[in-house]
Amino acid sequence: MANEVISYLEMCSREGTSLQRGMNFGLGGDHSVVLMSVRPNAPYRDQLEDEGTTLIYEGHDEPRSDAVPRPKGVDQPERTPYGTPTQNGRFHKAAQDYKDGLRPPERVRVYEKLRQGIWSYNGVFHLVDSWKEEDGERKVFKFKLVAVEGEEDFSRPPTAYPGRRRVIPTSVKLAVWRRDGGKCIDCGSTDELHFDHDLPYSKGGTSITEDNIQLMCVRHNLQKGARIV
Repeated sequence: MANEVISYLEMCSREGTSLQRGMNFGLGGDHSVVLMSVRPNAPYRDQLEDEGTTLIYEGHDEPRSDAVPRPKGVDQPERTPYGTPTQNGRFHKAAQDYKDGLRPPERVRVYEKLRQGIWSYNGVFHLVDSWKEEDGERKVFKFKLVAVEGEEDFSRPPTAYPGRRRVIPTSVKLAVWRRDGGKCIDCGSTDELHFDHDLPYSKGGTSITEDNIQLMCVRHNLQKGARIV
């Protein structure tokens, strides 16, 4: 479920692998994974567009080495020195093949780091575009991912025209986490937490302000939903 709070170990267990890098293409053959960091010096950036339904994700830099002491001074790599595609290259090819009608959109699960060992699941996105652009000093990759409703059944082809889902911005999640102390506002539980909308979208609620977002455990979230219905 989108907006759930999970541990790093839970995230790795769900994906069936130890997640060490930000871009992970084709896990299990049916989806990819992107990790978002809140560190100011993270090698990738993100921004939300289209009323918070679209994530623009920046690709990864060259690894720091004796040959590349300053990664942000060189173009982000599409291929390794051995000629094989990097994660940038694999995501880029999938996006371009989708645009050319050669394949359905790559489905991507997005996770966002809140603090050490604690992550927020941002749900399923479709990779629909990619490009290279100058950042003033070098060329970087940009990837356009659209947030879709529901988890989707990965054993079936992606929905052609899925409903779009709004994403809670990183800054809002961090502010709510600090304000609510990492606990359910109703019972103080620290397990099975979700970022919950106080006033739902259907009733005019918003994701862009922390005033409408709160931390709730699954049990109280379901009770709240039942009361609203």
